[in-house]
Amino acid sequence: MAPTRDEPQQQPLHILFLPYFAPGHLLPVADMAALFAARGAMCTILTTPVNADIIRPAVDRANDANLHVADSQKVVISVLPFPDVGLPPGMENMKSITPSHGVAYIVKFVHAAQLLREPFDLFLATSRPRVDAVVTDSFFAWSADTAAAHGVPRLVFLGSSVFARSCSESMLRNNPLETTANGRNDPDALVALPGLPHRVELRRSQMLDPETRPEEWAFYQSSNAADERSFGEVFNSFHELEPDYVVHFHKTLGRRAWLVGPVALASTDMPVAVEGSGCLPWLNTKPAGSVVYVSFGTLTSFSIAERREIARGLALSGKNFVWVLGGSDDDPPEWTPEGFAELTGNNNRGFLVRGWAPQTVILNQPALGGFVTHCGWNSVVEAVSAGVPMVTWPRYADQFHNEKLVVEVLKVGVSLGAKDYASAMETHVVIPGEVIAGSINRLMGDSLESNSIRNKSKELGVKARIAVEKGGSSYDDIGRLMGELMAGRTVGVLSNIELNYGLMAGRSARE
Repeated sequence: MAPTRDEPQQQPLHILFLPYFAPGHLLPVADMAALFAARGAMCTILTTPVNADIIRPAVDRANDANLHVADSQKVVISVLPFPDVGLPPGMENMKSITPSHGVAYIVKFVHAAQLLREPFDLFLATSRPRVDAVVTDSFFAWSADTAAAHGVPRLVFLGSSVFARSCSESMLRNNPLETTANGRNDPDALVALPGLPHRVELRRSQMLDPETRPEEWAFYQSSNAADERSFGEVFNSFHELEPDYVVHFHKTLGRRAWLVGPVALASTDMPVAVEGSGCLPWLNTKPAGSVVYVSFGTLTSFSIAERREIARGLALSGKNFVWVLGGSDDDPPEWTPEGFAELTGNNNRGFLVRGWAPQTVILNQPALGGFVTHCGWNSVVEAVSAGVPMVTWPRYADQFHNEKLVVEVLKVGVSLGAKDYASAMETHVVIPGEVIAGSINRLMGDSLESNSIRNKSKELGVKARIAVEKGGSSYDDIGRLMGELMAGRTVGVLSNIELNYGLMAGRSARE
């Protein structure tokens, strides 16, 4: 019923987003904000100048698209200065820090993230209209207490799967490396993660070891503690993708979660930027299911030896391929094996993309038959949405957990056999080209296994698209979350926050 002249229309929800400064964290937040804005929420993304430039094209396209949606709102980008911590001007995003910069730059970058607490606090204190909820990255652990002090519910977003978050929780609670026989001495020892719906085992070498990485372990402990006392968590996922782990997250871990993805489906049909799209006409010339797409995200780096073996593997596979190299044209030629240049020249079997590539558009091309991926969650959920099976090659962080979900739970991929957990700044074991070629052919062949993987991938792709449509699970979760936040205005969500945090200072700010 429309409001009468005596009943002023209720102000829309105002949701503030504070994503971490890395493409894999920023870009899904831009898509997520667009989804909430399309449902009538005022959405503000708080970020720094360089990061604002990264997300602005996606935000502008979403705002243009939402003009035709009834009751939709515009997504607004609010810019704050990047803290001065001694980094070079413009170094405001993790992708600009390379191995050559060393660990010192990482330390300064992490410190800069901590210094954002004061401007974040000021924004909450002065924002008009008042902020009703914040969605902040798990890496900003301090935002939990800051939001609570203002009586504002804090929602967590890390850009990971519910499965991976459940695995991380199991590790933080149980530290299974300490309790597994030979867990520390044998890098190939299998370590089980207790308390999960499925039996999940990782090699010791694939796990974060608190003994060798104590600062990283402490960081995750601190972040997880802040997340536990927050209002809940939003995921770029959907119920049908990991139903057992949604139940586990809610009932066993006692954590609240709303699954609102795949968020990239909000922008899949938007115009593709010219940059990096030269492979699309090339893909149109290839038979359906004949091309393997190779991309490892924006932060993953490979040594010269590793690149050489990837090139050898693609050559040996006999498959058509698109390989996103990243970087520029001055990559050293010594990684190119003999005869490889001909594959991307007259032979026309391969296409190299340097720099950015329109990944969601590429994955949805009919020619795509497989995806060699590092198992970053954005890439996994984009492949699932497109119905494309995967060769998994995890490197660090939650990627080894995501591999387990893809290969052993969902059964929509094959593992390359990567064994070593090492950051983007560190070197990895070189995997031979023969192994890479074998994994690609195992995925894209005509065996019973490969046919089963393809069928399961297509089925999940259909479920992903249904999830974001009206009446789908993710569509409904967005509505439920907005409903809870709106109800909190009138019944006083602050009382719950005060009980959880023991902070009473927020009352004066709210009143």
